[in-house]
Amino acid sequence: MPSELLPHCCALWRPPPPLPAPLSSALGLTPPRPFSLARRSLRPAAKSSAHGRAPAPPPASRRRRRRPRPGPGLIDQAFSRFRHREVVHLSRLRNGLNVLELWHGVTYAFKDLSLCCTAQFLQYFLEKKEKHVTVVVGTSGDTGSAAIESVQGAKNMDIIVLLPKGHCTKIQELQMTTVLRENVHVFGVEGNSDELDEPIKAVFADVAFVKKHNLMSLNSINWSRVLVQMAHHFFAYFQCAPSLDMDPLPRVEVVVPTGAAGNLAAGCLAQKMGLPVRLVVAVNRNDIIHRTVQQGDFSLSEAVEQTLASAMDIQVPYNMERIFWLLSGSNSQVTRALMEQFERTHSVSLPKELHSKLSGAVTSESVSDEAITQTMARCWEENKYLLCPHSAVAVSYHYQQTEQQPPRYRPWAPGSLGYSGFQGPFFPPSRGDGSPNKWLY
Repeated sequence: MPSELLPHCCALWRPPPPLPAPLSSALGLTPPRPFSLARRSLRPAAKSSAHGRAPAPPPASRRRRRRPRPGPGLIDQAFSRFRHREVVHLSRLRNGLNVLELWHGVTYAFKDLSLCCTAQFLQYFLEKKEKHVTVVVGTSGDTGSAAIESVQGAKNMDIIVLLPKGHCTKIQELQMTTVLRENVHVFGVEGNSDELDEPIKAVFADVAFVKKHNLMSLNSINWSRVLVQMAHHFFAYFQCAPSLDMDPLPRVEVVVPTGAAGNLAAGCLAQKMGLPVRLVVAVNRNDIIHRTVQQGDFSLSEAVEQTLASAMDIQVPYNMERIFWLLSGSNSQVTRALMEQFERTHSVSLPKELHSKLSGAVTSESVSDEAITQTMARCWEENKYLLCPHSAVAVSYHYQQTEQQPPRYRPWAPGSLGYSGFQGPFFPPSRGDGSPNKWLY
C-alpha cells in the first residue's frame, strides 16, 4: 500500500475489489479470498486512542514486504517439454555398455537440448531489447526440426529452414513441414546439406544485408549451441567416473558420433577446461574427419555418400575450424590460412605440429552401413535395447574395442551417450591398471 495513503486508512481496512477476470488471468493472479475479520485481520488489533482513532502505522522500515515468488528459470522452461524427469538419462546395459540418452526432447534429437536453451536465451534478450530477428537454418535433418520446435510461436523470432529434399528421414521431413505457425517457414531445396550451406554462407557474408534484416543462425556455428553441448561431457563424466576422490582424477574415453563436429568441438573445449576425457570421433562413410585425424588430410571426397546415419552425411564439418583454432594455441592467422585454402582448393594438409596435437587429443573411426546394422542387431539381442543408426556408429567402435581386448579386460567395456536419434557416449568402470575408463557418445 502506498505510504501516502496510510494516514487515511481506517482501523478496519477492507481489501480493494478484485481485478476483472481477464486481466487477473493475464497477470497470472488468483482472485483474493474473501477477507474475514473473525478469522484474520491485516495486522494485530490496535487499541483505540482517546479520540477513537487508530494509532499511526509503523514506519516503512519495519513493515515486512512479501517478495514475489519467482517463476521458472530459463533452463527450467527450456527443459519443460522433455519426456524424462532427469532430462538426460544414463542407461546401464550389459558388459559395461552405458548409454547416456540425449534424445528425450520433443523431436527425439540430441539437438533439442542445446537448441531449446539457446531459444530461451535469445527470446529473453530480444524481449528485453524489444527486437526481432529472422533465424536462417540449413539442415541435414535433426537441426531443422529441433530449431523449429524451439522457436515456434515466438513473438520476436521468425525462422526459415532450408530442407534438402530426399536427404532426410520421412519423420524429420514431417516434423518440419507440419508445423502450422506464422513464424515458421520451411523450403525444400535441391542438393545435399553441404550444398545448401553455400548460399547461407553467402547471405551471412553480406554484412549490410544481415544487419538490415536482423538475420542470425541456429546451426552449430552459433556459439551458444556449443556452450550447452559442453555440459553433456561434464554430466557424462560425473555419472561414469569411478571416483572423484582420486588425484589425479580418472580419465574417461568418450566416443562421439558426428557429422559437422559440433559435439566434438564441445568435447575439446571441455578437455581444455580440465575435464580428464579422451575423445574418439566416430563417423560413417563420409570420413573427412577420420582422414584428418589419422593422416592430416582435410580434403573433400568426390561426393557425399548417402548412408543409414543420414544426419551425419556431411563432407564439410565446419566446426573443425574451431578445433584447429583451439589446438593451434588460439592462432587465428594459422586457422584463417587453413580455412581459406580449404575454400579455394577443397584440400588441406595440416601442418605437422597441428596434426600431432589433433591426433594426440582425438582418435577416430569410420563405420560402414553393414557395421551399423550388425551393431543394431547385436545390441538388441544382448540388451533388448534399440539403437538408432547414428548411435550404432559409436557403439560399433565399442564392440570393436571389446573384441580386440583380452578377455580379462572385457568387463570394463565403454558405454554410449544419446545423440540425435543418436544415443552417444559410453562409460565403463575402471580397469584398475591406470588405463582410462571409456564411454561412447
